Amino acid sequence: MKKLVSIAMAALLVAVAGCSGGGQSSAPAGTTDSAASGEKVTLTYALWDKNQMPAMEEMAKKFNEKNPNVDIKIELTPNKQYWTKMEAAATGGTLPDIFWINGPRIIKYADNDMLLPITDQIKADGIDLNNYPKALVDLYTYDGQNYALPKDFDTIGLWYNKKLFDDAKVPYPDETWDWNKLKEVAKQLTDEKKGVWGIAAPPYGQDGFYNTILQNGGYIISEDKKTSGYDKPETIEGLKFWTDLINEKASPTAAQLSETEATQLFESGKIAMMYNGSWMASAFHKNEYTKDKVDVTYLPKGKENTSVIHGLGNVISANTKHPKEAWEFVKFLGSKEGAEILAKSGAAIPAFNGTQDTWMQSMPNFHLKIFIDQAAVAKPYPISKDTAKWAKLETELMTKAWAGQMSVEDASKELAQKMNEMLSQE
Repeated sequence: MKKLVSIAMAALLVAVAGCSGGGQSSAPAGTTDSAASGEKVTLTYALWDKNQMPAMEEMAKKFNEKNPNVDIKIELTPNKQYWTKMEAAATGGTLPDIFWINGPRIIKYADNDMLLPITDQIKADGIDLNNYPKALVDLYTYDGQNYALPKDFDTIGLWYNKKLFDDAKVPYPDETWDWNKLKEVAKQLTDEKKGVWGIAAPPYGQDGFYNTILQNGGYIISEDKKTSGYDKPETIEGLKFWTDLINEKASPTAAQLSETEATQLFESGKIAMMYNGSWMASAFHKNEYTKDKVDVTYLPKGKENTSVIHGLGNVISANTKHPKEAWEFVKFLGSKEGAEILAKSGAAIPAFNGTQDTWMQSMPNFHLKIFIDQAAVAKPYPISKDTAKWAKLETELMTKAWAGQMSVEDASKELAQKMNEMLSQE
């Protein structure tokens, strides 16, 4: 029997890592059986991003208009406390009816029977999963079962400060850039006397070295999730891309980046370039400094044209007392109508294909299409049954390597060895 207590290990993962059709239903399209019968139902819906609250509230309102007997109670918990709260609820059998989930947690929750499989519902209602990026559908499929409809997605781009480029009379980065070009320009734009660097190279995975590892032909974890790729030469070279930038003084040191986050330096005009996600668009659009002074382009080319894609899914608790109503709400959240509401808010890229244009149009001062384009060639965020365990070790060892406390090779090989031991026990 699967052990519920093992789900608590998911709390160790750093939180960030940070989107229908008709069918055979006993109730009219867009309504629930309970709504049709007059029974009053309240569903709890848990999420963690306050920036998305207006869009989520609008979706709940639209759903309630179609299902007047179904009320949606939204529960907002900050990201740092969200998973602690979810794990306590899972242990006590009191998970919300519907809640947000991310890639690193999906296998843990599904394997411990915390989630309601929705494969049969998807088939019965004729939901076309081709409406979502395949990488996200695969991310939320476990042991042959679908557990979530993709809500949104995020990919990574090269954000840059146009003013710093203009001041140095350097052309903006574009799709022709490769790793060597980025290093060359990063050095050119660095002025230590003014406290300005060409790029920020923090020890981040999703919005950093995961991308260069994959671009270089390496990998973080094998497709069968049994082997680490950290001891592979291609992976090590993808990591060194970043430490080289620090060693060549094109980036602040690891110590400096631990004192002041890269994003904060970028928003104050101290960093010319940084790898970061599509999730930053809304914040940069609202920031008076970055709104008109920054833009984004494709990641510099490696051996392969790829990057990391991640995204959230809406899942249903296995213990919900209202599975039919919960499914109808999840179906609405994952519909084109729901995606359009999210897109107009600008808070995230909706996962429903064909609605991303609305998101881009909400912030026309940025070339946001690059994030949509990269979704087509991106690879899924790396996960396993117990992502939290090895992700914590990954953070510890890469932080040491970035700080020069151990070599990249030694850190990578130690991580691979210990990660393989962890994976063998999953």
